[in-house]
Amino acid sequence: MKVKIFDENHEKDLEESINNFISDVEVIDIKYEVSIGVFSEEQIYCFSAMILYKATKK
Repeated sequence: MKVKIFDENHEKDLEESINNFISDVEVIDIKYEVSIGVFSEEQIYCFSAMILYKATKK
């Protein structure tokens, strides 16, 4: 079993990164999290995911 971590500023970027990665691996589980921070008057979002997977044999 292996682990891959993704961290993006926008949910669509995270979606694209995950879809590209999982096209050639056997996914065991995906854990998803959203964090929100405030800096001055700006909200900062962090979209992350941890994928547990088995590498496929080619």
